[in-house]
Amino acid sequence: MKRIATMQDISCIGKCSLTVALPIISAMGVETAVIPTAVLSTHTMFNGFTFHDLTAEIRPIMDHWKKEGFGFSALYTGYLGSFEQLNLAEQLFEEFGKDALILVDPCMADNGKLYAGFTEEFAAAMAKLCAKADIICPNTTEASFLLNEPWKEKYTEEEILAMLKKLTGLGAKIAVLTGISLEEGELGVYAYDSEKDRVYKYSRYELPRHFHGTGDIWASTFCGAMVNEKGMEESLKIATDYTAECIRLTLQEENYNTYGVNFEQAIPYLLNRMNR
Repeated sequence: MKRIATMQDISCIGKCSLTVALPIISAMGVETAVIPTAVLSTHTMFNGFTFHDLTAEIRPIMDHWKKEGFGFSALYTGYLGSFEQLNLAEQLFEEFGKDALILVDPCMADNGKLYAGFTEEFAAAMAKLCAKADIICPNTTEASFLLNEPWKEKYTEEEILAMLKKLTGLGAKIAVLTGISLEEGELGVYAYDSEKDRVYKYSRYELPRHFHGTGDIWASTFCGAMVNEKGMEESLKIATDYTAECIRLTLQEENYNTYGVNFEQAIPYLLNRMNR
């Protein structure tokens, strides 16, 4: 069985990070090894959440893995909360990434702003981690900070393509931009493979509400699909369609939770897509 190692935090309640990565990747038929960077009582949408940093546990986990001789088909990082965790992620790539796909989701910003506690210096350090990846999947805000460029609410297709090429210029072979809306009522992704000089794009109708954690659902699904050898084009479609299905099912529920989507109910849809 193939195995993915993912490094990110876990919220006891809240559908994001490891709370979605572990079940989604497992459902896709891939063993999921986790490196929890922190444990939170809920995700950060809630007030008064508890937080316990687990940075001190990461190096011992990796040392034990090395001792046991574990190997991985992919290494996938999500939200990393400190410079030290960025450094440990780089060590993970160096020590376990020889035969693995390396995916970095540089979770640090949205809607033109960095998340609380992050700085432009952190964004520059994240750009160095992205240079070690095979694939990176920022949104446009994260991309603007990685490139140290001003963010815009609206981009043209030409600007998106130029941004993708600049992102691969950081060092990653493939850059994916998520949350791209070039037409009213549509939302999707653009990707650029620098080795093949090929552009991929996929969009679908935009659902009327956005939810916390859908970026983590997208990245986890995309990683699982790539490890299952679905290829770039199909993996982009599967991740985008599954994320949309999660939102659609959530909105059908009369008293749906506002803190996350019903990704659990959409897993049968995902399995059906994977078996096509």
